[in-house]
Amino acid sequence: MSFSDASLTALRVFREVAERGTLTAAATALGYTQSAVSRQIASLERAAGTPLLERRHDGVRLTSAGQLVVRRAADVIDQLDATARELAGLPGEEGTVRLGWFPTAGADLVPRALAALRRTHPAITVLSREGRTPALVRALRAGTVDLALLASAPPFRPPDTETPALVLRTLTERSLRVAVPDGHPLARRDYIDVADLRGHRWIGGSGEDQAMGVWPGLDERPEIAHTARDWLAKLHLVAAGCGITTVPGALGSVLPAGVRVLPIRGGPGERRRIVLAHVPRPLPEPAARVAAALRTAALETDT
Repeated sequence: MSFSDASLTALRVFREVAERGTLTAAATALGYTQSAVSRQIASLERAAGTPLLERRHDGVRLTSAGQLVVRRAADVIDQLDATARELAGLPGEEGTVRLGWFPTAGADLVPRALAALRRTHPAITVLSREGRTPALVRALRAGTVDLALLASAPPFRPPDTETPALVLRTLTERSLRVAVPDGHPLARRDYIDVADLRGHRWIGGSGEDQAMGVWPGLDERPEIAHTARDWLAKLHLVAAGCGITTVPGALGSVLPAGVRVLPIRGGPGERRRIVLAHVPRPLPEPAARVAAALRTAALETDT
């Protein structure tokens, strides 16, 4: 059996596994059983004559052969899908851009960029989705998104160690800030001294991201009174006087009433970058237009 005999179904399953990071997650996304996913992967590995996945306790990792296959599979599947759309009389793939973005980018940056793009290039269709950095990076590698907005914290390492390295462009860099209720004692000044952050109730993230929302340089064990994944929910909890939370600068323009966001003085600076990532090959014209709109929107949110 040669690799040219590999089925399109097996390639689609493999791309889904590469993006999701586990066989179980891929099976759920596709509506398959895990054993069916395993059979498709096994058939593809037989056709390739080499392992494509490294099975680990926390999921799967692509081998070097797997990285090659997922890149080629993405090209094949995208071309076939574009042909199907054209045959159906739908817009061609060249006008569609798939964008991934980290959660807070959806509060202002992404809507601002898409609104501008609709005015300047209405023929471009953008399909977008929110995700955490590991999921977005896997989607880039698997070819299921064309561009990804990633949030990066010091020491600003690359988002993965795969080769070839992703192309990364910093759109903006801002200082992390703290959101407090209008009537809170910390809201009386134009900034907060880092030492004054001790002894307060915090609103953190959920699950493994619980520390997100707590000042990174805090020199005490924080009291996390509430946890929420959604940033707007965190800010409304702040407005209700339930605690304080950290916020990136990008949220400054979408604050609910009753919340004040202040810079922090003293201690090491806490910087956050917004990075636009894509695989290392020339961007098609529609994707380049979307990237330009995102760069412009990032600069506008800095003013």
